[in-house]
Amino acid sequence: MKKRFIFYMAAVIMLIALLFTFNNAAAFAKNSATSDNGSGAPVTNAKAAYAMDFDTGTVILSRNENEKLPIASMTKIMTALLVLEDVEAGKYTTEDEVVVSENAADMGGSQVFLDKNSKHTVGNLLKAVVVASANDAAVALAEHSRGSESAFVSLMNERAAEMGMTNTNFVNCTGLPALNGYSSAKDVSLMLKELVSHEKYFEYSKIWLEDYVHPDGRKTTITNTNKLVRFYNGCDGGKTGYTSEALFCLSATAKRGDMRIIATVIGEQNGKQRFNDVSDVFNYAFATYENKTLCAAGDDAGRKIEVVRGKNKTLKLTVDENLSAFSRKGEEKQSEIVFNIPDKIVAPVGKGEKIGTASLVTDGVVVKTVNVVAAEDAEKMSFGDAIKRLLQNW
Repeated sequence: MKKRFIFYMAAVIMLIALLFTFNNAAAFAKNSATSDNGSGAPVTNAKAAYAMDFDTGTVILSRNENEKLPIASMTKIMTALLVLEDVEAGKYTTEDEVVVSENAADMGGSQVFLDKNSKHTVGNLLKAVVVASANDAAVALAEHSRGSESAFVSLMNERAAEMGMTNTNFVNCTGLPALNGYSSAKDVSLMLKELVSHEKYFEYSKIWLEDYVHPDGRKTTITNTNKLVRFYNGCDGGKTGYTSEALFCLSATAKRGDMRIIATVIGEQNGKQRFNDVSDVFNYAFATYENKTLCAAGDDAGRKIEVVRGKNKTLKLTVDENLSAFSRKGEEKQSEIVFNIPDKIVAPVGKGEKIGTASLVTDGVVVKTVNVVAAEDAEKMSFGDAIKRLLQNW
């Protein structure tokens, strides 16, 4: 009897010890699920995560952010970015027609079922990529842009290097599984930041449900793979991804007031979890931080410079990117904009021409430097203008 009692007690003690060990391990796993630098940021269940403020690049959350991982269809963020940059550079327009090759039409995975040799506009194909993650549309755009997908992929890697994406290697324009294709949570965030800098992107990214109309009148219903566009207040863009290797991925952006946040998760266990985790990051960011725009791109910067031999005596200036003070709510920080511009400039000067720089300085540290540009044209003074001014000053 006594031996049986001792046996039961030993079993109970062992069970308690196992429970204690399990709970500690679970707590450790939970606490190590994110590296938030002591900020109290929410825990994510992803293999890697990264979140930052759009204007200043301030890191809000990071976890394994530089780990090289497959990113599935989030690859198409770069595909869309390069197409938009081509359009803005005047290489082609969104109304230009693209002839779909057999190679593009045969793409598997997510698609809008493009017919071989059918003609589609660049804008419609870009919409299919952004909204429905269409692989056939992505390849058709890549071939139209640079003649072949391989040439386009070379451009993708060149652009990634320019953007400081040091842990990225693209091997296709779709994100379909391929050897040696990878990126990181931080790098994906950087390229989404660049993509959402293009206003035209939002013409496509906000679409929830739409019929893609083919040249023969056939329709393919496309639904935005980024569910947060419909279900999260402020979310207006992003890109999902899934393969059995990459698991469930999402890079998304949301804006409220003057603050825009970029958040990326890689390697979630299911689709619902990726949306929940990114939503939690957004909630935390908007509740914890504030962003005060001190000088907005395109707005009068409050500075004028003298124009030598100009039709007008002075030139209004602006900045080409927002300068914003980003901080935790309740924090007292001293921020100012320091301009580095000449006292005068010689006409003619075109609107948008670089004049100098402006730096946001917070607590004595330079946070961001942008270009100061002409907010208007400054025409050169004609002979008649010179005579008129001379008489006015007589």
